[in-house]
Amino acid sequence: MHYPIIEHHGAKDGVTGSCHQLHMNASTSVLIDCGLFQGNDASLPSGAGEDQLVIEFPLDMIKALIVTHVHIDHVGRIPYLLAAGFEGPILCSEPSAKLLPIVLKDAFKLGISRDHAQIERYIERIEKRLISLPYEQWFTLFDSDELVARVRLQRAGHILGSAYVEIDLAYPQTGQGKRVVFSGDLGAPHAPFLMPPESPERADILVLESTYGDRLHEDRANRRKRLEAVIEQALEDHGTVLIPAFSIGRTQELLYELEDIIQCKQSAKPAPVGASSLANHAAMLTSETNWPELPIILDSPLASRFTDAYRSLKPFWNQEAHERIESGRRLLAFEQLITIDSHSDHQRIVQHLAQTARPAIVIAGGGMCSGGRIVNYLKAMLGDRKHNVLFVGYQAKGTPGHAIQTYGPKGGYVDLDGERINIRAGITSIGGYSAHADQKGLVGFVTGMQQWPTEILIVHGESTAKQALAATLDNRYAQRSETAPLIRGAEA
Repeated sequence: MHYPIIEHHGAKDGVTGSCHQLHMNASTSVLIDCGLFQGNDASLPSGAGEDQLVIEFPLDMIKALIVTHVHIDHVGRIPYLLAAGFEGPILCSEPSAKLLPIVLKDAFKLGISRDHAQIERYIERIEKRLISLPYEQWFTLFDSDELVARVRLQRAGHILGSAYVEIDLAYPQTGQGKRVVFSGDLGAPHAPFLMPPESPERADILVLESTYGDRLHEDRANRRKRLEAVIEQALEDHGTVLIPAFSIGRTQELLYELEDIIQCKQSAKPAPVGASSLANHAAMLTSETNWPELPIILDSPLASRFTDAYRSLKPFWNQEAHERIESGRRLLAFEQLITIDSHSDHQRIVQHLAQTARPAIVIAGGGMCSGGRIVNYLKAMLGDRKHNVLFVGYQAKGTPGHAIQTYGPKGGYVDLDGERINIRAGITSIGGYSAHADQKGLVGFVTGMQQWPTEILIVHGESTAKQALAATLDNRYAQRSETAPLIRGAEA
């Protein structure tokens, strides 16, 4: 049998559940990510029903798990991987090593147990397994007479700590070697905090995501202006702007850009002192609607913990963010930011905003509206025309977020917690806020290499996106008179 061989345990036929096994020889393999299936992907054969959480593949040959980033569709099955008997190390970037325990603690609490002592033992077990790797440095995974394997992480520009994975394989007995690259989720330019991804020097085999392989994003460079315009238009309805946001990455980017809008619009009138306390909500919500006094409500305990972690990871922020800090700006802790922690405070603010016509911006988890505190806001406000929902992230098919995004503008409905809600609120989407590279970015990742891949495995996308990306890559190879790569995963 010819090695290496790549086996997919998720994200082969859909967008979530990323999990790929690299067989380096007959007895040694590594796992790249072990994510949760979401939306329609949970009904695919590889993630059907209750079985989506079961680790059905053998673990005896898997010597290590490499994590590209800490989004739940890339790490959400790790608790079940450990329960199935995986005992190897978990390799990730230095920022991800700080963020991953937060994600897995929440996943364990939601899916396995809420027992505090059990959770702490589990997190301690995770932390002992973690090996944090600096970017751009080779780490030797295995070194034997049959196989020498090295891994290197490079910035992927998707969320803080995200990485694409280079694995260099050498077979001393035959003198052969292969460079295998797993893209993970690649980011796009102009993302707050993050440096954009740079292409690797080369790849023999590339496993490439294709989430937006069939489309181009709106201009990201001007997205802050579009965010400002959309929110101001929505606030003319004298209601609340609801933004479903993923706890890590998207929420922090939104706060970064909302702070910038407020900074640019500061008036002579100072924001209320102590605006971060719940006691000041009423005062703020009755103020005249202007940006310096507009309450920005972060209602997600998990997102708040990630925001705190982001603040502690300043050394990994990009130059623009550092320059703003040096000028005295508080990017993730500005005066207008109100953080809601307790469930009782959450219920009170939902009721208050639903019953009044006071302007506010609410950022609440979760991002695809399939759970989290955003669901209570939606149940209370979707039926009222004075409120608006703003989507800034990908909504997977089969999720309530996708239904609201698709059918809301048509006056449709959505089912939330078994309750049918007619959608009368305004529905808007800003595509430029996707944390994923678009088709141009994905193709540029490939063509930016000095040595283009001879084999490309397209994963993590819907069939139309994979097919469009494959066709575009074929054309680029033809234009350069390169031998067409073997492209798999884009079959009709």
